[in-house]
Amino acid sequence: MESVKRGLAAAALFLGLWQALVTFAGLPPFILPGPWRVAGALVDNAGLIAWHAGITLAEVVLGLVLGTALGIATALNLAVSPLARYLIRPALVATQSLPVFALAPILTLWLGYGIWSKVLMAVLIIYFPVASAFFDGLMRTPKGWLDLGQTMGASPARQLWRIRVPAAIPALASGLRLAAVYAPIGAVIGEWVGAAGGLGYLMLLANGRVKIDLMFATLIVLALLTLVLHRLVGWGCDRLLRRLD
Repeated sequence: MESVKRGLAAAALFLGLWQALVTFAGLPPFILPGPWRVAGALVDNAGLIAWHAGITLAEVVLGLVLGTALGIATALNLAVSPLARYLIRPALVATQSLPVFALAPILTLWLGYGIWSKVLMAVLIIYFPVASAFFDGLMRTPKGWLDLGQTMGASPARQLWRIRVPAAIPALASGLRLAAVYAPIGAVIGEWVGAAGGLGYLMLLANGRVKIDLMFATLIVLALLTLVLHRLVGWGCDRLLRRLD
């Protein structure tokens, strides 16, 4: 309840500063519309925004699920295989020197304007944080725990699933919380490059038609969607961590 009060207070402060900037700076609506004008656009176009939000949400959820699964599989492979660490890990790190956003036009060219180019963009953005965080957790298992497992005759596989993986869950949870924030970025970047729907597409459409109030309303919905997704993922991670305690 306290976090809700702080969130509402922060939102009220933000809206007050926004309205004050528009009023005292005399900014025209096509530069920066006031919060009431944006709220009106949100109400007037609620159905349209909801439809495009559904497309973006589907892209984000698919990207989050696929990217998380791929990141977990990669981390497990790196943790159990010295050869994989020697061959794959340097390549994995080197790929981060290439801006993922630069791949959006290529993915759109290969996969078209449908949902999968945006899903793959989300996967590429969240894959490295999840894989890196989980791998670090797997490699930092307390040595005493592993020694105890060996003393009790646990096989390497049992040590992995009964000791190392549970010990690495907090690190994985941190990676998932980051992924929940990054996934919408990938989907929207893909929609900006080329799409037939989604919040990113709607923002570009509104901007091209000089409907700046609609563009800001869409941006606010995107921010709220990201916050809700982050809270849901955080809630799921907290429940998982409590079960492991």
